[in-house]
Amino acid sequence: MKQKIQQFMLGRYGADQLGQFLLIIAIICMVISMVFHSRVCNLLSVLLLILCYYRMLSKNHSRRYAENMQYLKYSGKVIGFFKAKKRYFLQLKDYHIYKCPSCKQKIRIPRGKGRISISCPKCHTEFIKKS
Repeated sequence: MKQKIQQFMLGRYGADQLGQFLLIIAIICMVISMVFHSRVCNLLSVLLLILCYYRMLSKNHSRRYAENMQYLKYSGKVIGFFKAKKRYFLQLKDYHIYKCPSCKQKIRIPRGKGRISISCPKCHTEFIKKS
């Protein structure tokens, strides 16, 4: 049986990150439709599953690859945005982050040093802030 499945999948695109994402969204829609008895979510989950299987069984590799690369491009931007926000909030525990009044460069100053004179590394403007 395993050999027959391998023979059937020969030349087909298979699973990728976009397919996994579509499958996860379809499962979430199924759970929502079971809890709230929503026909819209049920229909959406079936359509997403059909799309997921269509992509896996497709023999048009170049088209599926281009779709996956587009997905990875946008998901990378979203993931990068949230990682940057997480990094920023983790730094707020140990540092004050000020903007230079003239060039708007962000400057990170350690907390607990009192009033200090800060020199901007970009434009060399000096200003006084509490750390």
